[in-house]
Amino acid sequence: MVRKVTKAVFPVAGLGTRFLPATKSIPKEIMTLVDRPLIQYAIDEARAAGIEEFIFVTSRGKGALEDYFDHAHELENTLHKAGKNDLLELLRQTNMDSGAIAYVRQHKAMGLGHAVWCARRLIGDEPFAVVLTDDVVMGEPPCLQQMIEAHAETGGSMVATMEVPLDKTKSYGVLDIEEDMGAIVKVRGMVEKPKENPPSNLAVIGRYILAPSVMENLNKLKQGAGGEIQLTDAIADEIEEGRDVFGLRFRGQRYDCGSKAGFLQATVAFGLDRDDLREEFAEYLHDVLAMRKAAE
Repeated sequence: MVRKVTKAVFPVAGLGTRFLPATKSIPKEIMTLVDRPLIQYAIDEARAAGIEEFIFVTSRGKGALEDYFDHAHELENTLHKAGKNDLLELLRQTNMDSGAIAYVRQHKAMGLGHAVWCARRLIGDEPFAVVLTDDVVMGEPPCLQQMIEAHAETGGSMVATMEVPLDKTKSYGVLDIEEDMGAIVKVRGMVEKPKENPPSNLAVIGRYILAPSVMENLNKLKQGAGGEIQLTDAIADEIEEGRDVFGLRFRGQRYDCGSKAGFLQATVAFGLDRDDLREEFAEYLHDVLAMRKAAE
């Protein structure tokens, strides 16, 4: 029987330098996509998937991130007295129960694998999810829920994957496929950011369900591409040791909110998806495109 996945690790220790100067004073994960910070999208996706324990791997300067999920009693009282119940309910959705979130520090930036390894004592011997907040996925059901449902059938470890142009594979971890079963593929190997001859065009994105043995692999603190401890390498070790790794072609659209262009694309997509914004926003975009076309 496959053990239920109830814990998720959120590596949020990065400096967000691609978004300077905004990230000089606020964590990148607090930057808002429409009217919710990136971390809220990640938490909501994890909740929908049945995650009960949330582990944040942080660093210095992330206090605002911790405060975001705390109860804002003064603000809640003000909204209550003003009868603004809709806003009060919206605010309460950001609250987390005492003990639901744990914070561990990554004192030195040594890669994604190292960040996940920092949570080892809180994971123990259970399978766990890893959610990267830079990757925002619009899909129904949410991406992590799709993965957990598939993992209940396959066991082992699982990564979310999507097809990318071959010339873009050098920016991703790429799967070497042993067996293609449609939505699910069995993985023979993984290559981190191949410079040439990628084994496929199936790229790994920021959603993982990992067996506890992956933590044992990370314990080796083996440096990989870029001199960092790569999570991809620890997953590849699973295959070498005879344990199963699968990829799931998730249903949905992924936006790379770690880049400015991707963040803007996500803003447009999520803005158009909102009933309260769609008509006005679509009209504005239509006018902008018409003016640009006329100027050409």
